[in-house]
Amino acid sequence: MQAVCSVGVVYSRHFMHRHGYEGLRAQAKEIFERYSLIHCPYFGTDVVLNAEGLHHLRYSAERERTKPEQMLKFRLLPLALDVIRKSGTVQEYRKIWQAIGKNGADGMRVAKEVEYWGLVAIVGPRPDKIRVILRRVGNGNITFWSVMRGAKILPDGRPRLAPENLEAD
Repeated sequence: MQAVCSVGVVYSRHFMHRHGYEGLRAQAKEIFERYSLIHCPYFGTDVVLNAEGLHHLRYSAERERTKPEQMLKFRLLPLALDVIRKSGTVQEYRKIWQAIGKNGADGMRVAKEVEYWGLVAIVGPRPDKIRVILRRVGNGNITFWSVMRGAKILPDGRPRLAPENLEAD
């Protein structure tokens, strides 16, 4: 089953398997270029999609993510934009001081106040719970930061707490 999300990208659970890593990565880059601003009703303003958000889909703070993890994030990106576009509530919020940018000549990094918001929604043709993370550094723009899969939702609406083959894990 396929669904077309509001950004005009076809979403399919099998998309990840039909298109290799390079194809998914290219599609994610195209989405970031085409939709640099997504209006979010909760904030009443636009959320910015920029190179930092695209980079974060490929890398965590410490390392490059595994290819399957990157592919999952690329596959969820069209759904994440729908969540941003439709969200009227925030389920998670955090404000911290965090080192930003690269080390200066003295080896130190500037620390700034950083806010994170988590938008959680059940989306897709076969319902999946996803979490979209938005971020603002200092008084800057609210930007897309990440997307991740939450729990699988069973047909009766309950979350699946463990994989069917738990004993094999």
